Amino acid sequence: MSQSATAPQAKPQHFNLIMDHMVILVSDMQRSMAFYTDLLPMIGFRYVRDWVFANEQGIYLDFREAKDLEPGYRRYAPGLNHVGFTATSLQQILTVREQMQALGYEMPELQEIQGAHAIFIKDPDGMRVEITLYPEDETA
Repeated sequence: MSQSATAPQAKPQHFNLIMDHMVILVSDMQRSMAFYTDLLPMIGFRYVRDWVFANEQGIYLDFREAKDLEPGYRRYAPGLNHVGFTATSLQQILTVREQMQALGYEMPELQEIQGAHAIFIKDPDGMRVEITLYPEDETA
């Protein structure tokens, strides 16, 4: 028997890492950037450089044009399903919804899901951007 088979295994270490960035590939940079440059400043992101946005928590969203346009977004296919943000009040959600609608974007109705209130806004490629207010005693 090998030494490793009989040796006690050490517990793995766990770290509390902070999300740094997400790279989001889009099918049409011009169309997607029109949408995201309208939406992201409303929810606390500022334009940094070359289609990169950042918020005060240090999370960066980096948008790039996809080289492979197939198969396209499918809600339950492998890959990123949606990007979610937490609101601190229902009014924040309603204001973002109203402002995006005033800019000409199709906005979904407010949903109530197990006590939470949410909207799932579709970007030009169909990926959803979620903004949710959770009940006070819950988190995502």
